[in-house]
Amino acid sequence: MFYDEIKQYSWDDTTRAIASKTARDVEIALGKEHPDIDDFMALVSPVGAAYIEPMAQLSHRYTLERFGKTISLYIPMYVSNACTNQCVYCGFNHNNPLKRVTLTMEQVKAECEAIRRLGPFENLLIVSGEFPSLNGVNYLEEVLHVARPYFNNLTIEVMPMKTQDYYRLTQSGLNGVVCFQETYNETNYKKYHPRGMKSIYEWRVNGFDRMGMAGVHKIGMGVLIGLEDWRTDVTMMARHLRYLRKNYWKTRYSINFPRMCPAEGGYQPSVVMSDRELAQLTFAFRIFDHDVDISYSTREKPAFRANMMKLGVTSMSAGSRTEPGGYVSTPDALEQFEVSDSRTPLQVANEIRDLGYEAVWKDWDKIFD
Repeated sequence: MFYDEIKQYSWDDTTRAIASKTARDVEIALGKEHPDIDDFMALVSPVGAAYIEPMAQLSHRYTLERFGKTISLYIPMYVSNACTNQCVYCGFNHNNPLKRVTLTMEQVKAECEAIRRLGPFENLLIVSGEFPSLNGVNYLEEVLHVARPYFNNLTIEVMPMKTQDYYRLTQSGLNGVVCFQETYNETNYKKYHPRGMKSIYEWRVNGFDRMGMAGVHKIGMGVLIGLEDWRTDVTMMARHLRYLRKNYWKTRYSINFPRMCPAEGGYQPSVVMSDRELAQLTFAFRIFDHDVDISYSTREKPAFRANMMKLGVTSMSAGSRTEPGGYVSTPDALEQFEVSDSRTPLQVANEIRDLGYEAVWKDWDKIFD
């Protein structure tokens, strides 16, 4: 399991290694067809920022080779904000005094129909808080059965599960799983996740192995930018991605690195990443892994998403509502995070076409089931 693997890497030693990278290290990394972890550290290092233009050109080249002029579009559907965790940065924190909503199957059906009216989406991301007795495996299986007639590609972003539970859901129409490790800094992990199942670092980080063993078709990974030193965190994620590719090579992978915003309860991010730094990170990951799907959510502003579209990003959310029932009505349930790109899906698709790219609404077909 990856927990045993990651224990051999010191957080502090990794931080120092990144800081020690030189201009020559960056140039060597840019000259390699298949960079290793040491090269990745050079690309995301402070010195690497000076090479952002050649990094952008190389990222653009690899993206065109692997993905062509396409941007895959997906939309999230929040089905429950009930959560037993007390993550200090999340609006769904168990201690926050907000209205808790878990959609019924009739409400899920209505949400699916409302989403279909927004655009020809086939990629649906089902999102839920972590409250096993309310939105656990049985509930999610029902949601998948309701959503399947409307969408060809179903992904979940929910609580980490046992291998047999992931396998069970793949038999009920599940195509992919997204899970954010949040941070790979085990020493400080408990500070951000003081209570709930999410507070168990080993259970969460090994969840990706359980997905792989269950034969999940696509696994999405991510860290939250705003908790710890982002360069060290993403280097740990790069190590994790390389490990997963080696051990579960039939699975496809995607990555996301959302920049955090202030949350309900007064949380303020301790690390702020600039647009230029996010671009550097995006280019570094594309150069490190030519085939990984790099996703930007509606957390990012429209202009920045448009600029990055040709340079490494391959999928985007559009038309997102981040509260349960948000597509049918305007409920009074709290959003998980604030959306920065509030354009309609068709407006996003039109911009993609105006930039000379094709908006792809699906990447999976019922014929493959």
